[in-house]
Amino acid sequence: MHRLRTTVVRLWPLTAVQMAQSLSKPVPLAVKQGLRTSQPARHLNTPLASEPFLNGTSSNYVEEMYYTWLENPKSVHKSWDVFFRNASAGAPPGAAYQGPPHLSRTSERLSSAQALVGTQPSVEKLVEDHLAVHSLIRAYQVNCNHTENVLDAQKDIDTTSCPAPCLSSIYGLAESDLDKVFRLPTTTFIGGNESALPLREIIYRLERAYCQHIGVEFMFINDMEQCQWIRQKFETPGVMQCTLEEKRTLLARMIQSTRFEEFLQRKWSSEKRFGLEGCESLIPALKTIIDKSSQSGVESVIMGMPHRGRLNVLANVIRKELEQIFCQFDSKLEAADEGSGDVKYHLGMYHRRMNRVSDKYMTLSLVANPSHLEAVDPVVQGKTKAEQFYCGDTEGKRVMSILLHGDAAFAGQGIVYETFHLSDLPSYTTHGTIHVVVNNQIGFTTDPRVARSSPYPTDVARVVNAPIFHVNADNPEAVMYVCKVAAEWRNTFHKDVVVDLVCYRRNGHNEIDEPMFTQPLMYKRIKKQKGVLQKFVEKLIDEGVVTTQEYEVKIFLNLGQEGHPMHASCFFTLEGQPRSMTCPSTGISEQALSHIGNIAASVPVQDFAIHGGLSRILKGRANMVSQRLCDWALGEYMAFGSLLKEGIHVRLSGQDVERGTFSHRHHVLHDQNTDKRMCIPMNYISPDQAPYTVCNSSLSEYAVLGFELGFAMASPNALVLWEAQFGDFHNTAQCIIDQFISSGQAKWVRQNGIVLLLPHGMEGMGPEHSSARPERFLQMCNDDPDVFPKLSEDFAMHQLYDCNWIVVNCSTPANYFHVLRRQILLPFRKPLIVLTPKSLLRHPEVKSSFDDMLPGTHFRRLIPDNGHTATNPEKVKRLIFCTGKIYYELTRERKNRGMDEAIAVVRIEQLSPFPFDLVKEEADHYPNADLVWCQEEHKNHGYYDYVKPRISTTIGHTRPIW
Repeated sequence: MHRLRTTVVRLWPLTAVQMAQSLSKPVPLAVKQGLRTSQPARHLNTPLASEPFLNGTSSNYVEEMYYTWLENPKSVHKSWDVFFRNASAGAPPGAAYQGPPHLSRTSERLSSAQALVGTQPSVEKLVEDHLAVHSLIRAYQVNCNHTENVLDAQKDIDTTSCPAPCLSSIYGLAESDLDKVFRLPTTTFIGGNESALPLREIIYRLERAYCQHIGVEFMFINDMEQCQWIRQKFETPGVMQCTLEEKRTLLARMIQSTRFEEFLQRKWSSEKRFGLEGCESLIPALKTIIDKSSQSGVESVIMGMPHRGRLNVLANVIRKELEQIFCQFDSKLEAADEGSGDVKYHLGMYHRRMNRVSDKYMTLSLVANPSHLEAVDPVVQGKTKAEQFYCGDTEGKRVMSILLHGDAAFAGQGIVYETFHLSDLPSYTTHGTIHVVVNNQIGFTTDPRVARSSPYPTDVARVVNAPIFHVNADNPEAVMYVCKVAAEWRNTFHKDVVVDLVCYRRNGHNEIDEPMFTQPLMYKRIKKQKGVLQKFVEKLIDEGVVTTQEYEVKIFLNLGQEGHPMHASCFFTLEGQPRSMTCPSTGISEQALSHIGNIAASVPVQDFAIHGGLSRILKGRANMVSQRLCDWALGEYMAFGSLLKEGIHVRLSGQDVERGTFSHRHHVLHDQNTDKRMCIPMNYISPDQAPYTVCNSSLSEYAVLGFELGFAMASPNALVLWEAQFGDFHNTAQCIIDQFISSGQAKWVRQNGIVLLLPHGMEGMGPEHSSARPERFLQMCNDDPDVFPKLSEDFAMHQLYDCNWIVVNCSTPANYFHVLRRQILLPFRKPLIVLTPKSLLRHPEVKSSFDDMLPGTHFRRLIPDNGHTATNPEKVKRLIFCTGKIYYELTRERKNRGMDEAIAVVRIEQLSPFPFDLVKEEADHYPNADLVWCQEEHKNHGYYDYVKPRISTTIGHTRPIW
């Protein structure tokens, strides 16, 4: 069969000048615009052909009908039967359609149709007209948001409108058909309680539903129930009407939003604040979402957003004290929170307060974010998931997330796509996020025509079948209705939804920017625009909702009627130095080690068939336990299992972490005979243990690491780990590492205990599978290489407390075991970067005795040489410092050359904070030895540039370092 094509009108992004026009009864869209085709327009008397017969019907719909016909030709209408028979026989598209032959005029269907139209037309014309009307209705549902009058917006300056074909050229209908009555299909709600309407009324109601200040994209969703739900919300007559009380509440919130911006503009006119002018309706939009969600049972809302409107959201939605906002503009006022950089745009907070609509308490959180606009998206999702996990909210009914976006960033930043793809994954879903796009219709100075390839900035959301509601931000009532629907959608289906607030920036990118340099015509139009509050008030006064006097009274109330709380807690606050600066032993009992080891070597589920190769691995583990030994994988098992037994939740995620990239972990066993039957032995350690979450992630580093960071942010008493498939691959998550992890405490005033596991080793696997780039992490450490610290009894703990993160390269399973347990037993939290091995996973020498993991043992920041050199230090001619796997290569070569007494090899296990005290002990212990740093990486990579100045400082620059 020939594939039939329909062409939709593609417009440039919608702009904002016609927003003040009144909503008089519109010229029908199908008459003035219609759907464009690739065929020339036909005259009114041209016989109906296949193209106009099917235009307005999506190709999916035609294919559906075709497959139905293939199964049973009698299951479709006779006209479709004839069409498909002719098309299958090779008839060209223009000749495939024929009127249905010899239908009885006395049939029940014909009688019903004749009763509707009140005439005796030919059967062919009757069928054609009804199918055309059904196609017309579907065309509005599919394509109305692509037309010029979806939103009353500022016209794109350079675009000329395309000629609009007339109604007859598309559907074979004439103006004389406008007063005929047609039966409505079951896929529309425009009739309300009526099953048939005149064509004129059908078009009018479709115009009102889809072609005013709201445009709806949803017909790509492949779920009939969801599509019907959306149709009902927008097509039912009168459904969008606001009550008198809703209008008054909306006015109060618009006053709050507008007056806040006006105050900041008057008071600090020369400061950048990224105000909301041009999109003041964002505040009532968010409040409406929160109100509706609270009524549905949501108790906590976690939000992330970029600069624009952030201060207004903090003040009027989250309810941060105004004094704390204003002090960031006025040097005479003292800020309660400390942070580096332009904190007034980036720091977050949380506040618990009563929601006046639902009469329920809610916790509102705004997550801190950097200028990397969309980087906060996965962090919000991770924090939301953690809160859902710890309160047992398995369906997302109590905790939800809201993400705000700019239009240019939403279309341009790949992290948006990555985050969307986490939305329905079992271990990452937050059961629906409401995305609000503040659509400025421009980036900083970049026009959308050169900034994106899609018609809308929101098209990326279609990848997860999220409905998209475009709404004119200068119509607060439409905004409020769309936000109510979005909240109801999320509560009903627990899936993502997008609200696209089509607006403009009155002051350009920020208040001291000059947008006329690059968009002169747009900003000439914007300057003529009335403010949204002024237009809304004029409308309400005309409707008699408020009087001029009432409005003036509201204006002079302190930022509206709802007031501000006396107290609101800063979300990113540290409680000062912990009372104790000691860490207990990280060792555990022999009984616990044996028990966990036996679990690791077993299949604790009956009748579970495992792979033969895995049976050998488990048997090998059992042998090690019997010998009181553990390799790297078993040492990790011991650390995780002991923490779980102590009630500490452990979450490990990343690409292929369940098995392990190098097939060493095997924390999830798969039944070889039953699909989807799995066993996680780690969850069988103790009846009252904490849960163990191990989950393979999507093929993403940026979003997944951000997600785990957010999870760790919400759960400081859990061990949260992210493992890179290869350490090299962390570079695609560099934004999260730079903006959130390395600077987390200094920038966001917040500690975080996330662990990064980065497989590292120069083992001939090529430049993309070798180095985890330790030099990058060490370059971002905050300790001073030129100052030897003052040593004290608790020096190591103070070092850890003062550092921005911890970087280790463990050479033994026992030390890896200890550093993971130390991460939880420390009285504070720091990010931990672990350079993990590859070849050492199965190296025969890389095994640790249970003796190194018993009570009283600790993580060893430095491991001295314990061979012949330790007893005869004066004979040592060379002291080699190293880290990681090269230790085993050095000791092997030393043995082969018979130099065991002449060379000492010392392992620095914790590179940052640097163990100045222990390095000094080793240097002093070998007074006659040359000092050498040895690494497998190139000289300008790895650790050399980091350790050399610190070793020189340690020894007082008295001995050269090679």
